[in-house]
Amino acid sequence: MPSSRAIVSSFSIAAILLLSHISSAQKRKDKDYAQLVNPFIGTGGHGHTYPGAVMPFGMVQLSPDTRLEGWDGCSGYHYTDTVVYGFSHTHLSGTGIPDYCDVLFMPTTGEPQFKNTEYRSGFKKKNEIATPGYYKTLLDKYNIGVELTATPRVGLHRYSYPSAEKANIIIDLQHRDEVLDSWIEVVNDHEIRGYRKSKSWANNQQVYFYAKFSKAFKTYSIANNDELLEGKNKAQGKKIKMYLQFNNPGEVISKVGISAVSTEGALKNLDAEVPDFDFKKVQKAAKATWNTELNKIQVEGGGPSSSQQSALSDEGNVNSPYGPAPAGKKTKPINYAGIKQTIFYTALYHSMLAPNIYSDVDGQYRGMDQQVHTAQGFNYYTVFSLWDTYRAENPLLALIDRKRTLDFIKSFLAMYDQGGLLPIWPLASTETYCMIGNHSIPVIVDAYAKGIRDFDAAKAFTAMKAAVNRNQFGLDVYRKNGAVLSDQEDASVSKTLEYAYDDWCIAQMAKMLDKPHDYAEYIQRAQYWKNVYNNQNGFMQARSNGGWLSPFDPTEINGNYTEGNSWQYSFMVPQDVENLMAKMGGKEAFEAKLDELFTTESKLKGSDIPDVAGLIGQYAHGNEPSHHMAYLYNFTASPEKTQFYIDRILHEEYSNKPDGLAGNEDCGQMSAWYVMSSLGIYNIAPGQQAFQVGVPQFDKAVINLENGKQFTILNSGASIGKGNIYLQGMSLAKKTYNKLYLNFDDIANGGEFEVFAGKLANKLFVQDLERPTSKIADSLIVANPYIIAPAKSFKEAISVQIKSSDPDAGIYYTLDGSTPTVNSTLYSKPIAITGNTTVKAIAIMNGKSSFVDEANFIKLRTDIKLTLVNKYLPNYADKGDESLINGIHGTTNWHVGNWQGYQGKDLEAIIDIGAIKPVKQVSIGTLQDSNAWIVFPKYIQYWVSDDGRNYKLAATVNTKVDIKDTNSQTQEFTAPLNLNTRYIKIIAKQYGALPNWHESKGNQSYIFADEITVE
Repeated sequence: MPSSRAIVSSFSIAAILLLSHISSAQKRKDKDYAQLVNPFIGTGGHGHTYPGAVMPFGMVQLSPDTRLEGWDGCSGYHYTDTVVYGFSHTHLSGTGIPDYCDVLFMPTTGEPQFKNTEYRSGFKKKNEIATPGYYKTLLDKYNIGVELTATPRVGLHRYSYPSAEKANIIIDLQHRDEVLDSWIEVVNDHEIRGYRKSKSWANNQQVYFYAKFSKAFKTYSIANNDELLEGKNKAQGKKIKMYLQFNNPGEVISKVGISAVSTEGALKNLDAEVPDFDFKKVQKAAKATWNTELNKIQVEGGGPSSSQQSALSDEGNVNSPYGPAPAGKKTKPINYAGIKQTIFYTALYHSMLAPNIYSDVDGQYRGMDQQVHTAQGFNYYTVFSLWDTYRAENPLLALIDRKRTLDFIKSFLAMYDQGGLLPIWPLASTETYCMIGNHSIPVIVDAYAKGIRDFDAAKAFTAMKAAVNRNQFGLDVYRKNGAVLSDQEDASVSKTLEYAYDDWCIAQMAKMLDKPHDYAEYIQRAQYWKNVYNNQNGFMQARSNGGWLSPFDPTEINGNYTEGNSWQYSFMVPQDVENLMAKMGGKEAFEAKLDELFTTESKLKGSDIPDVAGLIGQYAHGNEPSHHMAYLYNFTASPEKTQFYIDRILHEEYSNKPDGLAGNEDCGQMSAWYVMSSLGIYNIAPGQQAFQVGVPQFDKAVINLENGKQFTILNSGASIGKGNIYLQGMSLAKKTYNKLYLNFDDIANGGEFEVFAGKLANKLFVQDLERPTSKIADSLIVANPYIIAPAKSFKEAISVQIKSSDPDAGIYYTLDGSTPTVNSTLYSKPIAITGNTTVKAIAIMNGKSSFVDEANFIKLRTDIKLTLVNKYLPNYADKGDESLINGIHGTTNWHVGNWQGYQGKDLEAIIDIGAIKPVKQVSIGTLQDSNAWIVFPKYIQYWVSDDGRNYKLAATVNTKVDIKDTNSQTQEFTAPLNLNTRYIKIIAKQYGALPNWHESKGNQSYIFADEITVE
């Protein structure tokens, strides 16, 4: 039980917070913006949001579960569903991987059922209501009304039962993901408590809960594996469920506190936040809290209201900027302003659903080391989708929620202390390592640059350097070569670009901390993007064997890019836009490249990645790497194109419907982009002070800052017509303003920014505006040279060239494997390669050298021929038909593509060595990564023949590794033959259907093979 002191302290804090809310509301005249929020936006399509009851950044997300499987079931809910399984207490907002949905409650009547297909119920959309902090539905099967509300750490259920002697609450701890352990206990006839430890995306998630009920239950029973355990008040196992039964109770209110620490922690949360069973009071408080948060940005207008539309219609005004009224039957006018405000405030709402508070009311939380810690002076958070949110959500929160942003950073540093690494994608107390980069770094640096500094900056700086200097995910390759190489690491292009941006952020932190040596090192690393820029085609391209990986198609989605293609990554240099522009040939060429991005009719090719959605040309708004691109026109002679495309994206990729998001919500990023862009400001490179100017979408938007000041953005043209999207003039503090960007201080100091917009692009006005700057000018590097060759393996002599994207650089090379210097051979003409050769080259300019570029060439035997009886899978083709004899061996990192894949049939190949010859031994390399369905063959058979028709079995080699060994590893199946033959047939036997213990049981295994060697 919590001490009286703890309870008094909790209520004191609550009282102070309430007074502060009242005080701030009195100052700024809060409005009821919660009524504009539509939580169903994003629950359809691929938005992956949920509609349930949640507080801003709350630990509890109490929401209905309607979909348990499939990509569009990641949040547990999809708008198109009509069956509900129950109401669980944790949910993820807009992720692309499923997890959470812990501790399911489901009210029923009649005999209790434990199988979810039996206790689930149908429901109708017309009976669903969702507002911030509140959800309501009707269970058709039982005629039970369900209402949900929440505090930060407590979920409240109100069930209205029909007259029924057996009114039940089913509690299902087996629901959703794999249970590692669980238990439940009846404390008395009003209270239960329990625990659930599960594995899904997070491999070790722990949830404790404590529940109290407004009425006594007359009976109960616990089940294990759906079998009742008579007389038990506590049970433990992996398939634990229970029911509570009430006798014609009418209304039952359940309040459930959760904790990652203990049931005692869950009880403290419960008693501190919901001391009684007053559902309406909690619901009202939830709405008030949401209104406090939503009023941090107050918008007006945005389009003609329905009354304005009616006036235009009544007047028969065919010159309405929103179009003439429909002829004939009078139709209800459209409230354009209301629609836009609904989308805006729903987006702001979604921006505040994650991260989630993870510490209890007493400050205790479960750390990344799985131990219990206490947060001193801050709230500890989890669920940081940093690859997404560093781009817009975190900069938004650095503007309007600085105290919480500080808590985020303190949480990062706690994770570093307890887990040894700044977070990448932490979920509960697990680091998932999802996505690429180390993007807690830009969040920290951006906050520090914007004056959020009440944390240990020295420790943060040490942690940043530790994050980018570890040997993981190609970082060692990146540091050694100035780029991640595609033949050593997957997603090599994306990783190089994201790592370079993180390094730029570290350089900015070094500058602010007055660390010149660190600044010089990391500002050089920030330029490594130059080593994946192919000046021959103007695209970011994968490096392989010293050159560019080919064949190359910028529309192809493949393993060299993270959830995208080269089009969607070739502008991913927000920290050095002007040097990228110069590499592409200057402002005009850069603008033409952007034009092609947005207007090309070329279609996506390669892997089917549903995240790459919301296409305008090859711009993909449904995924984050594209989010800054439309603002890059501000650096060109045509910033009106920024205005045009931002307006188009806002109107085409967002709506007030369930499928109103272009892609996954991604824990607030998709919505935060809308919020920032609707305000007319966007930070393309967090860590920079500049916010790009677009076009504000509302007549008036007031940003209420935590320092007590207000920054007001005005655009009277927003209500006049849809087409008023082009800047005609600007003023700041009522003085003419001539820049295409605002600095952070312009906003933080408060004031008024007004834009004047019209229907026609005003080239005369924008041509004289000061452009933003994004340019690295210090410690400039020399880009790596690149080697052009027809292939890595060859039978006849080949000719190779060495080039550099720096036209003034000299290229020096060696052919003996030694490291080149300025004293090595100066490249002047193509080089003939006739045998096994290692080419190493450097580019030197102004006394500076690039990294060493290396290519290895292998001369193949001409007396060997390969015939594939069974064809490999096209997605796992390696280099094509001769890959198994091209002299290149695959590595354990199969994502880089040096393997041929077979599924549903055995690998069967025939080697012809040209004549009957002595063969000492033969072998084939294979790979196993059983989590990815890639399993070593059961055995390899080697058959021999002199004539290619009549074969006899010469050897069988069985695998030495069991499928349960889930480490990624290679195995050579070597057979001593010591005989004379001409033909060798190789049969690699598939494992077949994956075993029952496998999470994908029943699916067919893959064989991944590479390099047949005959001696």
